[in-house]
Formats: sequence, structure tokens, C-alpha cells
Amino acid sequence: MPHSSQDVRNKILGRKGEKLTRRYLRLHGYKIIASNYATPFGEADIVAQKGDIYCFVEVKARTGDVLALPSEAVNRAKQARYKKIALYFCTARGEEVPVRFDVASVLDGRLEYFENAYE
Repeated sequence: MPHSSQDVRNKILGRKGEKLTRRYLRLHGYKIIASNYATPFGEADIVAQKGDIYCFVEVKARTGDVLALPSEAVNRAKQARYKKIALYFCTARGEEVPVRFDVASVLDGRLEYFENAYE
């Protein structure tokens, strides 16, 4: 089934948001461990490390007039999925380390970063 032009635009927008977020993270002392980390539970947009903490980052990007901030799209189901992804990541690496769940909200190319957005 071919992708619609809207799907393609959303994918491009998402990739731009992820690139902007990776740049932000590097500038703030994070090491990028993985991008688009795929697991049986879903995909983490970015896995970064700062000190001994692994940060699992969901990137939400939007353009134009929106009724809600992009970060508000990270609902309970998405949060639960990210927790499973983090457990899978740490188990696969054989590490028991502190993890944090962050959200990058990109609206019209402007980034707002939320550390420890949920537990």
C-alpha cells in the first residue's frame, strides 16, 4: 500500500525534529547511544546518555496552528511502551542503570525539552 503524501510529510517532519533534538542533546553534554531504537515493543526515537543515566527521548514535532502542544501527545500508552523499551534496552545490554524518560516538543522548528517528563 503506497504512503500518502501526508504520511511522507509527517515522516520528514519527524526526522527533522529528531535531528534538531540530537543536536540539542549533544550541545548539552549528552552522548547519543541510538536513534530509532527498534524493539519488539516499539521504537524509541533517541536513546542518550548523560553521566550514568540513560535517557529515552520521545520526539513530537508539529507545524502550524495546533490545539495542543506536541508534548501532550505522549499519552499513558506511549509512556508504558517506552518503559518496556527501556527495560528491553537495559536487559539486552546486561546493565542495571538509572533511566529517565524525556520528551522533545518541536513546534515550527522550535524545540522545548522536558527532562524527566514522566516516571
